[in-house]
Parts: sequence; structure tokens; C-alpha cells
Amino acid sequence: MSHPKVRWQELYRSALLEMDPAMLLSAIEVVEQAIGTRLRELENAMASNQGHGTKEKQEIEDARRVLNLLRRESRKRET
Repeated sequence: MSHPKVRWQELYRSALLEMDPAMLLSAIEVVEQAIGTRLRELENAMASNQGHGTKEKQEIEDARRVLNLLRRESRKRET
């Protein structure tokens, strides 16, 4: 199993490259679940002073903005 940071990033890249509009929304959901898991891990690490994760948290926020844009654009195409 890959490192949690790598996992959400791999899923994110996969969603960005998804060409099938029917699969895009489910790919976004999978990424968001992985991001949620990773954020909980980062919060736990911060609480126990095992690291900051500030850079990764910013990467996650950036990814979420892009995913929201992809979701909106995908839904526009459906209508």
C-alpha cells in the first residue's frame, strides 16, 4: 500500500486525466474520500507534534479548488 500522501495525489492525478465524463464525478468522490482520510491523519500528527504538514495541507486545498471546478464543469455538460 502506498503512503497516504502519495495515495491521494495519485488519485487526484487520475481524476484530472479522466476523459470519460460519466466516470469523472465518481473519480472526484474517490479523491475527496482519500483527502478526508489524509486530513484526519495530518490533524492527528499535528496534535502529537509529529510534523506540521502545512505544505501538504495547502496542496490539498489547491486540489479541492480544482476538483470543485471540475465538478461544476462536469455538471454543466450534463444539462
